[in-house]
Amino acid sequence: MAANPNTQALSDLGVSIWLDDLSRERLDSGSLQELISTRNVVGVTTNPTIFENALKNGAAYEEQLRQLAAEGADADRAVSAITVEDVRRACDVFAEVYTATGGVDGRVSLEVDPRLARDADATIAQARELYRAVDRENVMIKIPATVEGIEAIAAVLAEGISVNVTLVFSLERYRAVINAFMLGLEKAHADGYDISAVHSVASFFVSRVDSEVDRRLELAAEAGRPGTEKLRGATAIANARLAHQIAAESFSSERWQLLADRGAHPQRLLLASTGTKDPNLSDTIYVTELVAGNVVNTMPEKTLEALADHGVVDGDTMTDTYVDSNRVLDGITAAGISYRGVVDTLEEEGLEKFETSWNGLLKTVEDGLRRHAG
Repeated sequence: MAANPNTQALSDLGVSIWLDDLSRERLDSGSLQELISTRNVVGVTTNPTIFENALKNGAAYEEQLRQLAAEGADADRAVSAITVEDVRRACDVFAEVYTATGGVDGRVSLEVDPRLARDADATIAQARELYRAVDRENVMIKIPATVEGIEAIAAVLAEGISVNVTLVFSLERYRAVINAFMLGLEKAHADGYDISAVHSVASFFVSRVDSEVDRRLELAAEAGRPGTEKLRGATAIANARLAHQIAAESFSSERWQLLADRGAHPQRLLLASTGTKDPNLSDTIYVTELVAGNVVNTMPEKTLEALADHGVVDGDTMTDTYVDSNRVLDGITAAGISYRGVVDTLEEEGLEKFETSWNGLLKTVEDGLRRHAG
């Protein structure tokens, strides 16, 4: 099967396309393998919401639920067993991609329990457990970039475990994430790990920024502040482009060069939450306006198919955009909107949404166990 020309063009420009979705049904049907062949998909990200939807909408888990019920498993153990199996199987699907790219792609992410996001020690302990349970080199353990998570990220990387840092919204927090990444690699090297085998991405969330800023811009307009209209739908792209600037500067520093000389791979910027939420914006805007070499874009299938159908990929759209991007952030400040207030709100909401999804996942699995136990 031939690759789609639009996804191929994006891939040719150095963007790794990852799918932001996974389910047992997708694995059983061969859909994931088909996306590798036809849509240039080279990795997968998961989160509690994705697994909640998979369990609610699929009958493919019934046999495993029956087995777990017979074993007397509780909901927490069952959720772990189910999600680990899906991720392990997806890792096997991507094994050839992983080998062909030297471990850069072919990655599948599995997130720690979001209820642990404010507990560094518990996050570290579960990251180890998940890494051992999946038992595949190409797994990445997802850790939220809370203040407490920053400590956990460095510690887990220091043990030679590859990490997907998630829920990054602010430029300040992104700098802290990169610092934690380098600290982890420095300690891993000091402790004798082969740091050339350790990989990481930082998931910088995009569309949710526009949703929150545009809501506040609307309130500012109602209050009579001028100049708000031109800023709508502009902040998320500007924010992500400035994150790209931070990455470019950080991974050309003397500190980084010392690690690179020891075989380290740079932590890649991963653009997450790239599905368009505003119907007035292009359904591919958070893909085609965020193109640069050595970045990852993880897309829900709807966005991936929109890209394949009508996305226009026309070269690098991030490098050399930094001056204009700073003007956008200056503009929202001038409109009376607190950047810190926006990103703090988004982090809290993101954690709450994932915890709600996790509890929904536990409830769905608990109902399934009860059904089979009866």
